[in-house]
Amino acid sequence: MSHNTIPERNPIGDPFSGSLLYDDKAAAYAITPHIAPNAVATGDFIIRYGIRLLGKPMISIVPGILALDYGEMLTGEAAWDFIFNKSNLYPRADVVGYRHDGEDDMIPLKHLDVALTPDVLIYADSIATKPLAKVTALIATEQQAQNLPSRLLQYLPCFESLSEWQSHG
Repeated sequence: MSHNTIPERNPIGDPFSGSLLYDDKAAAYAITPHIAPNAVATGDFIIRYGIRLLGKPMISIVPGILALDYGEMLTGEAAWDFIFNKSNLYPRADVVGYRHDGEDDMIPLKHLDVALTPDVLIYADSIATKPLAKVTALIATEQQAQNLPSRLLQYLPCFESLSEWQSHG
């Protein structure tokens, strides 16, 4: 890649079809591949992942571009891999993306907490910059989970049923 060209933002995202659920008691959102009658939203979504800020874990950024020292730019899976596996090589690199609240931001790599589990954010489509919600659980049977993106399974606790999730607390 040429050092003179700034690439288009390309945040990682996983397609997801199903329902977005909200539990009033827990004040939390969950997703399920089922079409649920009490869903906040149903259909096809994009799941993106926000890396939380060091000392401010309630704030996260979805990396669109990683600008390394000396002008090299990474996007997509290459940026994600670099952030989690090689960030110590260029701690002054900048992450450009949209925060969990939809605000455009640029944050130094050294201000991200790669030890924390990333936020799981659900978007209406691949061009949306503001998520519909931050998701804290996945409701899926073991068989359904086999067909879901591995990153989603890695970052969310999985429950077999809505009642199991609600009783979890």
